[in-house]
Amino acid sequence: MNIIWLIVFLALPTLLIIGAKRVRALRALGPVLLCYLTGMLIGNVGIVPEGFRAWQSTASDVTVALALPLLLFSLRVREWFRIAGEALLSMLGAILSIAIVSLALFLAFRGIYPDAWKLAGMSAAVYTGGTPNIAAIKSALDVPNATYILFNTYDTVISLVYIFFMVSVGQRLFGSYLRPFDKKERELVAGGASGDAGEGIESYSGILKPESLPGLAAGVGISLAIVGLSLLLGSLVPASMSTATTILLITSLGIAASFVPAIRDIKHTFQAGMYSIYVFCLLVASMTDLRRLVNVDWAVLAFVFIAIVGSMFLHSLFCRVFKIDADTFIITSVSAICSPPFVPVVANGLKNRAVLISGITTGIVGYAIGNYLGIGVAYLFRALWP
Repeated sequence: MNIIWLIVFLALPTLLIIGAKRVRALRALGPVLLCYLTGMLIGNVGIVPEGFRAWQSTASDVTVALALPLLLFSLRVREWFRIAGEALLSMLGAILSIAIVSLALFLAFRGIYPDAWKLAGMSAAVYTGGTPNIAAIKSALDVPNATYILFNTYDTVISLVYIFFMVSVGQRLFGSYLRPFDKKERELVAGGASGDAGEGIESYSGILKPESLPGLAAGVGISLAIVGLSLLLGSLVPASMSTATTILLITSLGIAASFVPAIRDIKHTFQAGMYSIYVFCLLVASMTDLRRLVNVDWAVLAFVFIAIVGSMFLHSLFCRVFKIDADTFIITSVSAICSPPFVPVVANGLKNRAVLISGITTGIVGYAIGNYLGIGVAYLFRALWP
């Protein structure tokens, strides 16, 4: 029975991707939101057998470990630094903002919540890199499963509200004190490249064609090799640092591989990584117990809410100081807090396809930085304020 359920979770994203492509109402939500909503529905109607819980946790760890290198292979570091200075500056603002807010929250909560340093690390990681990083940091910091599920439950609900806020009134609100996006730049970028980037992140056309399969298999094989090597090297350090070392090695080796043209140019590796993330989203959402929203852990809820809202507004003030436009702020904020899959949805809401490249690129950079930031922040805070 557990095998059957595993197959169901592996196959469901295919149906949701097809649905998002063909049904207008589903297209407005996008695959990630559909995966979350479907997973929450499956997990809360009582159809998942109790014995599958352990499989869910293991499978979610495996999918995110496999996804990280695949998502990083297509990162073009040199080109990014050459063409996206303003977006990079905005991303720096997002990173500094969540680090500052995480510190403030840690200092405020450490007297009433013993694991506040772990919550700070999780916040710094997930609100820099998005969904994949929260699972990586859970393992790296040995976060108790109950705390992780609570954090993820509140994060899922508040992040959905945040996305709808950004799509609906965000541009009007932040546009009141941030400069507008340059129209000439919009016309220049939106002509071709941004459209390709926007379609590519969710387009799976041609991924299963015979000519694509050898390269894709090689990409998956390299990702598996990176994960295997990282696990091996991670096992050589003290047990207390083994998981953290493994996660950082996976991230570092994935970035290093992106500098190899033969690997970087493999087609569909990003889509394969995103499919693995879709499976992860389904698995994680299916472990979300909505009944916990009735008996609220106010400390964790407040920590998550302030981390999201506080870092968002602090980031906007940073952009005000450095004269970064409203659309670039919004798209980089979304890519940091919610990850690249949400970027096309928000870019469409902004009616500005030109920011797609900035959002997707900063989001991928966030995937890489989030693990370092989260682990570093957590252990630094614990060391300075034991």
